[in-house]
Amino acid sequence: MKHDRQQIAALPLRMGPRGTVEVLMITSRDTGRWVVPKGWTMPGRQPWDAAAIEALEEAGVEGSIGQEPFGAYKYRKRFDDGTSRKVRVEVYPLIVETLLPRWKEKDERTREWFPTREAAKLVDEADLADLLTQIRRKPKKLRPQLKFLKRATA
Repeated sequence: MKHDRQQIAALPLRMGPRGTVEVLMITSRDTGRWVVPKGWTMPGRQPWDAAAIEALEEAGVEGSIGQEPFGAYKYRKRFDDGTSRKVRVEVYPLIVETLLPRWKEKDERTREWFPTREAAKLVDEADLADLLTQIRRKPKKLRPQLKFLKRATA
């Protein structure tokens, strides 16, 4: 599949109360479906920094973000003018350290923690569901990425 556009996303993670990995999902502004914080790349910013900024604005989280993508997924983005394009989204793991009570898009979205298996069932994108399933089945796959964590900047 040829991709016309490129986006970045943050995958906000924490260890849940039962010792399992959980992901913070948000609702999209247009359809209300469950997604991860994502957006367009930003001139002058590294892709992981842009992903951290999206997580702050869309989900109200701050933390340490990996400088290497955990994976990628594809979807068809619909624009306001009725057109659509294929988009590839690189996903950067973000270990959540702060959950803010107020953030830029608080009134436009809902956020909720889900075990990765449940989150995989909630998303529409098959590739994103597969990434979420990989975290559950192979949490060690994140370890090489997490050693390169840096403090997210916004």
